[in-house]
Amino acid sequence: MAVSTDFAPPFKLIAPYFIVGIIFFVSSIVLLFGFDISNLDTNSTLTLSWVHIFLLGFVMMVIFGAMAQLVPVVLEVGHFAVELYYVIYPLLTIGALMMGFGFYTSAALLPYGGVIVLVALLIFVLETFLTIIKQKKLNLVMKSIVLSNSFLFFGLIFGILMALGFAGTIEIDINNFLKAHIYMVLAGYVGVTIMGMSLVLLPMFWLSHSFSWKPVEYALYTITTSVFMVMFSALFKNSLLEYSGYTLTIFAFMLYFYQIWLIYKTRVRLDHDIYLHSLLFAYSSLLGGLILGIVYLLYPSNTVLLTFGWLMFAGFITFMINGHLYKIVPFLVWYQRFSPLIGKQKVPMLADMVPKQSAKIQFLFSSSGVIIIAIGLLIGNNEVFKSGVSFLFMGSVFMLKDLLYMINFK
Repeated sequence: MAVSTDFAPPFKLIAPYFIVGIIFFVSSIVLLFGFDISNLDTNSTLTLSWVHIFLLGFVMMVIFGAMAQLVPVVLEVGHFAVELYYVIYPLLTIGALMMGFGFYTSAALLPYGGVIVLVALLIFVLETFLTIIKQKKLNLVMKSIVLSNSFLFFGLIFGILMALGFAGTIEIDINNFLKAHIYMVLAGYVGVTIMGMSLVLLPMFWLSHSFSWKPVEYALYTITTSVFMVMFSALFKNSLLEYSGYTLTIFAFMLYFYQIWLIYKTRVRLDHDIYLHSLLFAYSSLLGGLILGIVYLLYPSNTVLLTFGWLMFAGFITFMINGHLYKIVPFLVWYQRFSPLIGKQKVPMLADMVPKQSAKIQFLFSSSGVIIIAIGLLIGNNEVFKSGVSFLFMGSVFMLKDLLYMINFK
């Protein structure tokens, strides 16, 4: 997949997304100290508060920053209105905070926070679509971005309706709408975005080539079908559609996992760096999560569901994002700050811009924390859970330190 940096936006536009995102990540880990897993439930207000802080503040924020860079580079066209990105992250920050506090302390904040988030995400979706239509011929990557942003838009609609219902403004079946909302945003937007970005980033960073794209193409079709099935099952209260959608989602991620294996086998770059270690842990967590997903479908259990969600959120998504930051941020900083100096003075290599020892410490703390927390959730032990949170908190602090080091590298 060929990419060009000619249409890349300035790094000063992208950097706040990464910094604010990681600050939200650290904050979400701090919130875990307040959890008591003996009475933890997927629908509790504390869980919903954490999920929205984590997803909106961390996952969405970093993905939006990455997409601001990736979309024009892959399309080889400029943004329709790149200045809008200076508006999106403040709105998303305020909205995420209001949603988090709304679920945690005051439901009256939810409609207001939801509207602010809706505005931020609508601006992002609209700007992305207006940028995409400047390129007449779309490849598989851009088709995945069109799909993911469509799911994001519909997921927002369901989320706003839920927020209004939660605040008592309208009367709806919140549990059923929650399924549609989760699937639209997580499987539809985050899942499809990760699959689409992998088509560009993994072959580029690993120098992989001569492999088939069919598994991920089939995975995208399968996960799209599964999201619609779960959405309609929520609307029409059809359990057959619901569980068929869950099964197809697991199958889609298995196809995606196989695609990553093909890319990994054909890689030319064999560096055993923080990027490789992060991705290996992410995909190991994905595999573990898929196994727990199958167990949950056969033997439904709140404990299994919580552990499945944890591995997918903190194991797969988090390590995919943080691992890529160790590659993306040095490149963007190098391109803006040092590429004009080539031939005039000595410039650093990209590898010189990564704090290797600190990154190793970050990985050890974070991966240990994720594993210990997963064990604590499975055995229902609060002390084990809290000790895992302590490890993960230390890892998140090192991640923030490393990010600031790379951004400010002189």
